[in-house]
Amino acid sequence: MHNTTPTVYIVDDDPAVLDSLAMLITAQGMRTVTFPNAMEFLAGYSGKDISCLVLDIRMPQITGLALQEQLLQREINIPIVFITGHGDIEQCRRAFQTGAIDFLTKPIDQSRLIESLRKGIRLSIQQHQKEEETQEVMSQLARISGREREVLELVADGLSSKEIARELDLSPRTIEVHRANLFSKLGVDSLADLVRFYLKALEATGKKRSGESFLNETPPNQ
Repeated sequence: MHNTTPTVYIVDDDPAVLDSLAMLITAQGMRTVTFPNAMEFLAGYSGKDISCLVLDIRMPQITGLALQEQLLQREINIPIVFITGHGDIEQCRRAFQTGAIDFLTKPIDQSRLIESLRKGIRLSIQQHQKEEETQEVMSQLARISGREREVLELVADGLSSKEIARELDLSPRTIEVHRANLFSKLGVDSLADLVRFYLKALEATGKKRSGESFLNETPPNQ
């Protein structure tokens, strides 16, 4: 369960910048955690909270852009607002190409920073909601058998119980039992809800069409 108060992480090697930004952002009702360099941020970031990152471009050892690349490699999707005292077009282009939500030059425009952070927090909320929905779908998939998954895919393709029975070389009565099990295990009340679940399962498992079966998919961390 993540913290209900949004967290803004601030990474900058200038202590005065850290302090001033932390005061400004805290006054807006957001929790702040500061780090003097990228290494300490990587060691202290949990990834569980609704959060956004304010990141200085130029820092010793690991630059802001290098940290952004490391986060992408680790599949950490925290929204990033870059700040710099020496920004240039190339740095700005690279930052946006790799997913930054804003690129601000020092001295920082406070109203624009707060606006960007609020946008980042909204994105973080959406990301967490999607992750939770994906985990729930994968958990539901784990409740049904391989044969039930086959029936689910064929039901979603629009086949009747008789057609599915012929396709799987089973009796129509057996298919009806599998369909009833799907309704019960997935907690759905209608064929439309069953198909909606199937579409969510395709998205959660990264499949784009019924021909790409998710029969062998298992829930994360299991």
